[in-house]
Amino acid sequence: MSVSSLSSLSDNETPLRSRTNDIKLNAFEKYDDKEFRARFRVSKETVLYLDSVFGSTIKPLTKRNRSLQPVDQILITLRYYATGSYQRVTGDIFHIEQPTVHRIVHRVTEKKANMRSLFINMPTAEERLEVANDFYAIAGFPRVIDPRSKMIPIKINSPGGAQSESFRNRKGYFFLNVQMVCDAKLRIRNIIARWPGSVHDSTIFNESPLCAQLERGDFTTMVLLGDSGYPCRPYLLTPILNPRTPAEEAYNRSQIRTRNPIERLFGVLKRRFPCLHYGLGLKTTNIPPIIVACAVLHNIAILRQDEVVEEDDPLTIVEEEIMVQPSNEVNQNFTVRTSLINTYFTG
Repeated sequence: MSVSSLSSLSDNETPLRSRTNDIKLNAFEKYDDKEFRARFRVSKETVLYLDSVFGSTIKPLTKRNRSLQPVDQILITLRYYATGSYQRVTGDIFHIEQPTVHRIVHRVTEKKANMRSLFINMPTAEERLEVANDFYAIAGFPRVIDPRSKMIPIKINSPGGAQSESFRNRKGYFFLNVQMVCDAKLRIRNIIARWPGSVHDSTIFNESPLCAQLERGDFTTMVLLGDSGYPCRPYLLTPILNPRTPAEEAYNRSQIRTRNPIERLFGVLKRRFPCLHYGLGLKTTNIPPIIVACAVLHNIAILRQDEVVEEDDPLTIVEEEIMVQPSNEVNQNFTVRTSLINTYFTG
């Protein structure tokens, strides 16, 4: 994203003059709390909270009556996330031109994505026991700090160029491969949103800063869980492909059930922000910040106990069946997995 596309509002970024006496949408007055949540996916209080956090950084440079104030810009961006529709449609609702919507969405998105370090973090040493206990309560799997996901496909337009085919999936459309880690309360703890859809899960994990942290032992004896697309390691436990004993079958059942929160997270995230379900028709370089911004907003909503309210015609999420390619890495380590099975799942 260029600096110019994300700079402060210029004098010509004002609402479009309409035939309705230049009436701007005052969503706070027009909608009650339930209607507001259905349209913007968060509460009025959360919008005001966002305004208090970064609103001063997106104030218009002029004091003209019709300049777009920070709350207006936040609402425009949220409505775009909430509909997954063309920016022109969002502009029509707020009586502004599409180019202005484009600049506002990317400006506000940058501010939200920059809050990542405040709201998306792996559990601290003080939090790990509580997180592990939450996971243990699901299916008796010990020492889990987060389940690791399979990929989330986010549809995009063809990026063009020589590398475009690396984004195409087996059904013919283009997407980004987004990897997340969450806790049992569906709070996102780690996110990587920049790899082409054809890149294998294990490659993304191996290249991630999180992998380096785990290799160093930053999370002591705590482990993550992954599907068979990941390599089995002392800190990342995967299912047994061909269980042969009752203990191995019990381990698999517990492992799969304990990974359930990450599957639920995808559905919750796409229901709250349908743009992630319908796809993002933007330049490929502009899409990762929107995904991260939605993740930040999701965590803020969880921390503020801000539940999403569905509209009259709620979004039905039908997840694409994704064929998991088993990891064929030769440096897999089954020692911890075997010890865990013998200690917790035998007898």
